[in-house]
Amino acid sequence: MEMKSVAVLGAGAVGSYIIQGLAEKPGITLGVVATGERVQRLGQGCKINNKIYHPQVWSPKEAHNVDLLVIALKYGALAGALEDIKTIAGENTTVISLMNGVDSEETIASVIGPEKVLYSLIKIASHKEQDEYVFDVESTIGIILGELQAPFDSIRVKAIEKLFAETNIHYRVTEHIREEIWSKFRLNVTNNLPQAILGAGVGCYRDSQHMKFISKALRRELEAIAAAKGIDISLAEKAVTKGCPVPPAARYSTLQDLDAGRHTEIDMFSGALINMGQQLGIPTPFNEYTYHMIKALEEKNNGLFDYTSQNQQITCAK
Repeated sequence: MEMKSVAVLGAGAVGSYIIQGLAEKPGITLGVVATGERVQRLGQGCKINNKIYHPQVWSPKEAHNVDLLVIALKYGALAGALEDIKTIAGENTTVISLMNGVDSEETIASVIGPEKVLYSLIKIASHKEQDEYVFDVESTIGIILGELQAPFDSIRVKAIEKLFAETNIHYRVTEHIREEIWSKFRLNVTNNLPQAILGAGVGCYRDSQHMKFISKALRRELEAIAAAKGIDISLAEKAVTKGCPVPPAARYSTLQDLDAGRHTEIDMFSGALINMGQQLGIPTPFNEYTYHMIKALEEKNNGLFDYTSQNQQITCAK
């Protein structure tokens, strides 16, 4: 097996890491999948780290049966993209999802079959500046991937290793991919979400005992759910050799979304944990509070709490 054609679905911050890494690799056909107005926009190129790349732009039908499909969508876009994913994934296609959360692989597998899905995650500190995506290639931890069961050095794992070899894409193969996905999920829930409510850089966890308290409480709820599902996150901790360095002012994805007036991926984080907790009979009060606070901040961005109009109905405090 060889990976000679690669399609990227979702040319945002995560997709950009794949695009810049494979754009100049000899013998590779690289395309981004797009429909509607995105076809013209992506046809003008993808600006990444002050350089413009020009991958091909394919419709889902044109991307059918590529060797590798990389899904790098925002969580809210996945449901609407399932038919496109089904069209793209042919008999010889391997699919990796670099989306946040813990259930995108299962959702994708429900429409294309689990045999086509290789579990993976990405660790990258990136952000958008005007019309480009920016990240430090050297400090990026990159992609972690693996089979759910032996043989862990499968043919398709070796094919992806060969694809990423001699590129600036950092990658690592693991025998504990499910645990590592949950480890990243824990990082997102405990560090991404409280910061988004406070509206401050990640240095807040170092400088505030109150932020540490909230982060630890969210962590306890998540770890209780993971343990009930038979997921031993400590197996992932043994595999992690370094963290991704970020400055104290760094703002993670949820806060970036709120800053930009976008809806967040809170349904994939605390929303998913609340649902799992209900199914397992495990209370998740801190996640419930966090979920509703971030939903309210989204409503604020939508203008729901704009009370500057003179024609507002009077309310009474009780």
